[in-house]
Amino acid sequence: MQKILEELEKRRARARLGGGEKRIAAQHAKGKLTARERIDLLLDEGSFEEFDIFVEHRAHDFGMADQRIPGDGVVTGWGTIGGRTVFVFSKDFTVFGGSLSGAHAQKIVKVQRQAMKVGAPLIGLFDAGGARIQEGVESLAGYADIFLENTLASGVIPQISVIMGPCAGGDVYSPAITDFIFMVRDTSYMYVTGPDVVKAVTGETVTHEDLGGASIHCVKSGVADGAFDNDLEALSQVRRLIEFLPASNREKAPARKSFDEPDREEPSLDTLVPLDNDRPYDIKELILKVVDEADFFEISAEYAKNIVCGFGRMDGETAGFVANQPMALAGVLDMDASRKAARFVRFCDAFNIPIVTFVDVPGFMPGTRQEYGGLIKHGAKLLYAYAEATVPKVTLITRKAYGGAYDVMSSKHLRGDINYAWPTAEIAVMGAKGAVEIIFRADAADPEKLKAREAEYRDRFANPFVAASLGYIDDVILPHETRRRIARALKSLKSKELTNPWKKHGNIPL
Repeated sequence: MQKILEELEKRRARARLGGGEKRIAAQHAKGKLTARERIDLLLDEGSFEEFDIFVEHRAHDFGMADQRIPGDGVVTGWGTIGGRTVFVFSKDFTVFGGSLSGAHAQKIVKVQRQAMKVGAPLIGLFDAGGARIQEGVESLAGYADIFLENTLASGVIPQISVIMGPCAGGDVYSPAITDFIFMVRDTSYMYVTGPDVVKAVTGETVTHEDLGGASIHCVKSGVADGAFDNDLEALSQVRRLIEFLPASNREKAPARKSFDEPDREEPSLDTLVPLDNDRPYDIKELILKVVDEADFFEISAEYAKNIVCGFGRMDGETAGFVANQPMALAGVLDMDASRKAARFVRFCDAFNIPIVTFVDVPGFMPGTRQEYGGLIKHGAKLLYAYAEATVPKVTLITRKAYGGAYDVMSSKHLRGDINYAWPTAEIAVMGAKGAVEIIFRADAADPEKLKAREAEYRDRFANPFVAASLGYIDDVILPHETRRRIARALKSLKSKELTNPWKKHGNIPL
């Protein structure tokens, strides 16, 4: 028996070495951890249970019969984060460059299906060179099998992808379907076709970073939801995010004891909105002063900065926050902001996370670039997401809520449950100056008359009381009592029940 046990341990040790000491050293030299080191940092200490450690590829062509390494380039299994079960796969670049074979894909599909059966989050750590060319169509079939499981799991369990090295070709589409994508600066990149192919086809010369690095996908394309400086920080932040999320759509997000009183008042909020209507202020200050212990996990912080999305807690329970940001483009809604917020709202709704919306929006961005780029449909995505959402929705208008953007930002008309406004709120079709120039076009030659008309319009409409008199605003509240009012509103909505008409699925304006 002892001999059998020793043989087992030898086989395990060989598998744990992956591509061997030389390749592990090369991985470390690039500033990257190995697949197993990453799992150890991600999960609670000693909690990892591995699947398929002895699986090998089945290929025979191009000399592959003589190149078999147990595990076949991906480490899979489950463990815990904060004591809660999660499933994980981690691509091993030291084995065939982490490339995907049929056997490799089957390992990933196994944990995907297990996560769905159990109802637990799935985390994928990517560091791979794409499909294993030697296997041809079998590797392509493996990709499609993974994509199908990603799609079926969407909205059922949280799926998180962390790009920690190369992620190219077919590999990119699995992360693209998942809920959140994070990258590591300088060591990770993702693209459909690499620099060599780009140059051959288009003549463009481009680096890996300029084609698909974190600086591109977290700032310009919006493909990734955040970037971190190294593997350790990335994995630590994923652990933090998991603590905000439910295990599946069948469960509630975990509640934790808060040492921040839910009825805490914040006097500084009374002066947050400047007296000058055109001066910006930082909406993140409001979020941080309202959530428990100023703990806010922002999503896509560097992309579409004119809208802020992320998770916080109110009285110990997770809520999703969406807020126009006056510090960037005056908080206007454009194509990118609309898409970013719509996706976030739909995630919250899929996983029964209440949505708190802070509104200070002057309207939709004008211009040919926006119109040619499909602003109408992109704006409709956000409208659709809020209208479709059945979770508790609490809205606060802090200052401007103009035109169609007022409607879109979780207004009462889109089934907002409790809608508040500060006394500084202005709810109108447009700003006073623009409105007067249209209504009183005949007085355009008389600046004094226009100025008087503008003051008249502002007195009539540049306030929250017209909307409140019609029941579109439930109450005009004092800024310093915002935390207490929102916390109580969310508490009152805990037992909310709302269902949409039966359908196979809606047709969101993609």
